[in-house]
Amino acid sequence: MLLKSFKKTALVATALLTGTVNVASATELEVTHWWTSGGEAAAVAEFAKAFNATGNTWVDGAIAGSGGTARPIIISRIIGGEPMGATQLNHGRQAEELIEAGLLLDLTDVAEAEGWKDIINPSKLLDACTLDGRIYCAPVNIHSAQWLWLSHDAYATAGVAVPTNWDEFVAAGPALRAKGIVPLAMGQQAWQTGLAFGVIAVALVSEDVWYAVNRDKDAKVAGGAEYRRVFEAFDDARKMSIGSNVNDWNQATNLVITGKAGGQIHGDWAQGEFQVAGLVAGQDYTCLPGLGNREILDTGGDAFYFPVQDDADVEAAQKVLAALLVSPAVQVAFNLKKGSLPIRGDIDMSTANDCMQKGLKILADGNILPTGDILLSPDTQGQISELMNAFWNDLYMSVDDAQAKYASIMASAD
Repeated sequence: MLLKSFKKTALVATALLTGTVNVASATELEVTHWWTSGGEAAAVAEFAKAFNATGNTWVDGAIAGSGGTARPIIISRIIGGEPMGATQLNHGRQAEELIEAGLLLDLTDVAEAEGWKDIINPSKLLDACTLDGRIYCAPVNIHSAQWLWLSHDAYATAGVAVPTNWDEFVAAGPALRAKGIVPLAMGQQAWQTGLAFGVIAVALVSEDVWYAVNRDKDAKVAGGAEYRRVFEAFDDARKMSIGSNVNDWNQATNLVITGKAGGQIHGDWAQGEFQVAGLVAGQDYTCLPGLGNREILDTGGDAFYFPVQDDADVEAAQKVLAALLVSPAVQVAFNLKKGSLPIRGDIDMSTANDCMQKGLKILADGNILPTGDILLSPDTQGQISELMNAFWNDLYMSVDDAQAKYASIMASAD
């Protein structure tokens, strides 16, 4: 009966989008997320526009700050009996306890009606939404952290070529410094330095070594010679960032956009900021997947979860939104502005810019890794981020000390 009800609702929503049906009543859904930068706000507006076109109302619940700030607020509201209609989280293990407590809506009927198993690519994104064979979230994009963003103006001012890999990036640092340009922009939040460490690890160690540490939790490998190279490169990076006195990631991106910094190690969501600023990929800035060393991406990203509500109209609207988020037109509109890759492999992304095309090719070639959100618990990820932030900001902490502490974390990781 519920499936029939949803199919009817979905048909109505589809008709609304084509302008063939009018709806007498509408349901308001508060939607929480942490997309507050210029590029992010432009992207999420595409979701709101599409949902409002169904006759329902998107009530924006943006939470300023990063996911680290927003997630505790979101989870606290759900647990505390003040749930929103829908919320962004990263697909992975962040919602496991909420699902187990019966606090999140089962979307299996939506997924089956819309054929998500046949269209979501890679399939592990849907697997990350699945617990005990039931589906609890709608993945909306593929975000990868594995990018180095480079300012053409900065390198032109320094009189050196735009780097094509990590070693060239490090080597160009002194020339940038000589012109008063910070070689590497970095925000001061722990998750940003933790992200940079993960990116450097993926770029510099073999896939087998990376899996041994991140999937198998092998503390011996984490403390071994292969990973020492990662810590040495991270040491180079923290020294290159001296003078990057900003806090938020988009402030660091702006240093690159304005030519005040040479580059930034950051996820592909930074691309939205370049677009809002009117810069052209390949002409005004360069993006290097895998730091130019390895053309490989992790496949993390965002998903929407829907807290259980004792209201049939709200549940119907939640399922309309879930289906809409994965629909072809909405996927194209959102991801072109977000800078992320779509979760569907059957849509036309020919208008995507140079950087997105690089990502799409890597995805098509299958050169992908799972994200830490899938392989590591939130607690383990938090410990790693805190350690990397401490190492980044304490130049007296040695490479040996930092690596030993990291190996200790991985020894008890879950």
